[in-house]
Amino acid sequence: MNGYHISQKMMHWLSALFILSLFALGVWMRTLDYYSGWYQTAPELHKSFGIMLIGIMILRSYLRLKFHTPKPLNTHQAWEVKTAHVTHIAMYALIAIILVSGYLIGTADNRGIAVFDVFDVPPLFIAFENQEDVAGFIHEWAAYCLMGFIALHIAGALKHHLIDKDKTLKRML
Repeated sequence: MNGYHISQKMMHWLSALFILSLFALGVWMRTLDYYSGWYQTAPELHKSFGIMLIGIMILRSYLRLKFHTPKPLNTHQAWEVKTAHVTHIAMYALIAIILVSGYLIGTADNRGIAVFDVFDVPPLFIAFENQEDVAGFIHEWAAYCLMGFIALHIAGALKHHLIDKDKTLKRML
């Protein structure tokens, strides 16, 4: 297979949009004070879009299994292939950690997460003492680490496009 299926491309860019937007919203939320009009609304939006991202990532994983991913180009060096592989594993793992820790934060008070006031995702369990604080710490630092790997991912794509002038980036566009 030489390229990605159109559904994989769409899910890649949709998840990228969600992840970057959720990160920006999360960072911005931390600056809000109690008297801000967004103090209550921003976290509710963050949680709702986070739940949507869970669905997107489940669908994306299904599509990855169904259509697989194209093999690296013959021009790629072994270290580039290995770095890309490790980076992708790290990004998927960090996304999973962020989503699980976000769920643990949102259900730490034993209440469900209201998704746009349309339905609730119920709490399944209280995992540990100080769940909101511990999960919040993990959630924040995993998000910062994910941004580092995303920067590496983008740098790699741009290197292939601008320096190597190969079709790596074009296969995802």
